[in-house]
Amino acid sequence: MQMTYLQAVGAALQEEMRRDDKIVMFGEDIAQFGNIFGVTRGMLEEFGPQRIRNTPISETAIIGTALGAAVTGLRPVAELMYADFTMVAFSEIFHCVAKWRFMHGAAYKVPLVIRCAMGSSFGAGAEHSNCVESLFMHSPGLTIISPTTPYDAKGLLKSAIRSDNPILFCEHKQLYQTKGEVPEGDYTIPIGVADVKKPGKDVTVIAVGLMVSRALEAAQQLEKEGISVEVIDPRTLVPFDKETVFNSLRKTHHAVIVEESNKTAGIGAELAAMIQEEMYDELDGPVGRVAALDVPIPYNIALEKYVIPDAARIAEAVRAQLARDI
Repeated sequence: MQMTYLQAVGAALQEEMRRDDKIVMFGEDIAQFGNIFGVTRGMLEEFGPQRIRNTPISETAIIGTALGAAVTGLRPVAELMYADFTMVAFSEIFHCVAKWRFMHGAAYKVPLVIRCAMGSSFGAGAEHSNCVESLFMHSPGLTIISPTTPYDAKGLLKSAIRSDNPILFCEHKQLYQTKGEVPEGDYTIPIGVADVKKPGKDVTVIAVGLMVSRALEAAQQLEKEGISVEVIDPRTLVPFDKETVFNSLRKTHHAVIVEESNKTAGIGAELAAMIQEEMYDELDGPVGRVAALDVPIPYNIALEKYVIPDAARIAEAVRAQLARDI
């Protein structure tokens, strides 16, 4: 059936809440208001105030409460309205959520999902438009998921909720209204498995979040020029599915990584280092990187569009890779 990304996230939450009465949700305006984007609308009426709880505007309190609930037998889903606000609770996420299973032994489980809406969104400005995955990739113990389709969003969120490990679940705001096929009934997608969104033979493009659709658009343009692009969506950044990427590189011998976060010390920097360290002999040139410019995201929409990569920039990066073969 056709479903929007937003509906898929909501359906996953609703189905899991019905399946397991230990699942609870905390967040700003998620109860009566149903979340700023409408993801949890109607769930208070079904599940009641003991399981759907509004919180004060205190991200530190949200994460601290959710962590306490997780280690004492519940399975909380904590919502931070915008991914930017993970910075307010950075110590709790980086030190406590990510590390407590390691610090306190086998008796501890931390079945906690932190949902956050991220990314550029037509003039939201520098404090409400960031992609934070690369910041938390440096936090051992934390699983990081960034799905890009309604099918992936629902299946991966259900897997995240059932996991006994802490998970940062990133939802791009511009994807909420995109539509796609979602199976009826229960299904899950394994955490840590990438998806080849488009097969190709000339260049491997690894794209994250909103950039997957833009990479596919670029690939469509390049097909008209006789360039065959393979587009891989990692879906999970930690753990990262190296084998899918490496198998692609054994075929194409060229890699371009596309992300929305800043280029310096970003996702692309880590993946490029990994590829060049472990697959150097398969490469016909250095790994290309396409990312946002190293500036705060502008409030001006025209400038925002200039800062964030588009299909044209991705296509140009692919052409530059193949130009090295000439």
